[in-house]
Formats: sequence, structure tokens, C-alpha cells
Amino acid sequence: MVIERTLRPTAARTTVLVADDTDSVRLLFEKLLAQEGYVVVTADDGIAALDLVRLHRPDVIVLDISMPGIDGIEVCRRLKNDAATCLTPVVLVTGLSEMQDRIKGIEAGADDFLSKPVHPHELRARVASLSRVKHLIDALDSAESAFMALALTIEARDPTTRGHCERLATRAVMMGRTLGLPSEDLDALHRGGYLHDLGKVGIPDSVLLKPGRLTDAEFALMKRHTEIGDSLCAPLQSLRHVRPIIRSHHERLDGSGYPSGLRGDEIPVLAQIVGIIDVYDAMTSHRPYRSAVDPDTVTRFLLEEVTHKRFARMFVEAFLDTLRTNATPLVH
Repeated sequence: MVIERTLRPTAARTTVLVADDTDSVRLLFEKLLAQEGYVVVTADDGIAALDLVRLHRPDVIVLDISMPGIDGIEVCRRLKNDAATCLTPVVLVTGLSEMQDRIKGIEAGADDFLSKPVHPHELRARVASLSRVKHLIDALDSAESAFMALALTIEARDPTTRGHCERLATRAVMMGRTLGLPSEDLDALHRGGYLHDLGKVGIPDSVLLKPGRLTDAEFALMKRHTEIGDSLCAPLQSLRHVRPIIRSHHERLDGSGYPSGLRGDEIPVLAQIVGIIDVYDAMTSHRPYRSAVDPDTVTRFLLEEVTHKRFARMFVEAFLDTLRTNATPLVH
């Protein structure tokens, strides 16, 4: 059964879901939180709680452990296993002596606990603290989305690179799957495909869009995009696995790359993957100063780079296998 009420919304529209099958407890929590300006939605069982989460996307969720249908621990587990809600703070309400429930709650991913009888000040303090955490997470997510949009804007500055980021992201994830990489790495490859050239925001159009070959001074300036992009992303903890791609996708195994002249295993694996795909995509795309190179010629070039110790054979062969397996061409 769903019981819903909205009281005194704050400017920030902080929403708290309270789920408890005891009417008096649910109404007390609702009153206390509404007095603090929260938007409060309530449910009296676990199924209703999950329905309200999908409907309202609350910032903090307070769950009694003992509820009909499914209990608070199972609700918490489902929320934490869902990518859409795994970062939403969950508070479980337990009895003072129910240590086993707390252990199960920790295993389910609960962020905090309240012990019955719940003191009003403690309820307000826990919810306020977790609400701040959720808003910080949302702000970081917004910042990352802004970087994604900026990366696509940079790409749009040069019509000849249309679709480059999307192709890199798609092919990098395909190659990561071919290599059997974990989901965390696949996520980093996807975001890295979009963000690898983020630092070009700091490169003037006279260099970035020059129709001919760059001078040594212009190329030195262009190479700085890897360091600029890395610096831009440094404040975001959520991009910590993506930054090595941004900084090092132009490094080469023989030390001839940039910006740091890394060699061999010094180069992060994900950066090596994106580096290979970046070269393939650039060479098979039209540029103002040359026509696109046919894929067979680029394939031979990549294999030559392996013999020159600039690319790892394992990664080049995995990429070529990905191209064969996913034969439908991506539009250039």
C-alpha cells in the first residue's frame, strides 16, 4: 500500500522516503522531517517502498527492517544492486539488540543505522548528513555530464571529426569485452572514449583546425591537450579511472609517445587500448590535409607498429579481432 504526502518542500527539493508498517512511527518520522523542510513520501511495506523509489527518486531512504511483503534488508539489497539507485543513501531502522540484522544490513549495502526507539535529533542529524552526501554525489555527476557535453562540443569544432568520440567509446568497449576486462574497466573505456581529447578545449582554433601540417611549435602546443584534459578531470573522484586514458593515450611502448615518454608496462592498459583505436579511427577518417586511408592499409600499419615495438601485439590483435567480429562499419 502506498501512502504519499508532500510537506513544506525546500528550495533544494530534498526528498526523503520513509517506509515503516507501524502507523505511529511512520507519521512521527514524517512530521519530524517535514518540520525541517524535507519533501516526505511514505510507504507501509517493502513493495510500496520500491514503487515510490522509482516514482520519486528520493535523496535519502529510511527503511524499517521488519515490514510485510519484503523486509527492509531485501529492499536495501535491491536498491544497491540497481545502477539507478546504488548511490542513494539508505538508513535501516533496527532494534537495539538486533546485531544480526545490522550485519545483514551491512552486507546488503546500508549506509547508516538508527536504533529503536529513534531519538528525533538523531533522525534529523542522520538524514541531514546523508542528504549532503547525496547532493554532493549529484553535483559530481552533473560535473561529469558537463565534461561529456564539452567533449562533444570540442569535437563539433572540427566537422571532419564528427562521430570520432562515439566510435572510440563503442570500439573500446567492444575490445574490452574481447579481452575479458571487468565492468569497471569497460565503463572507464566508454567514458574515456568520449573524454580522451577533452584537453583540446585549451588548444586555439588556429592550431586545432589548421588544414596543413603543424609546425614543431604548433605540434608541441597540440600535445599539451593530454595534460590539460587530465588537469581538468583531476578534481572529480568519479573520473579517477578515466584520467590515465586521457593523459596517456598517445604514449607508445618504445618511449616515443607523449606527454611523459612512458615505456612498456608503464603505460596504463586502458590508455594503450584507446591509443590503438584512436590511430585506426584517425587514419580511416577524412582530414582537410589528406583523404581517408583504406582499412586494410591501416591494419598493415598497426601490425608494423607492433614490429617497431610501439603497440602491444596482444592489444592490436584483439582490436583487429573486434573489427572482424563486429563487421558492420561505424559511420565516419
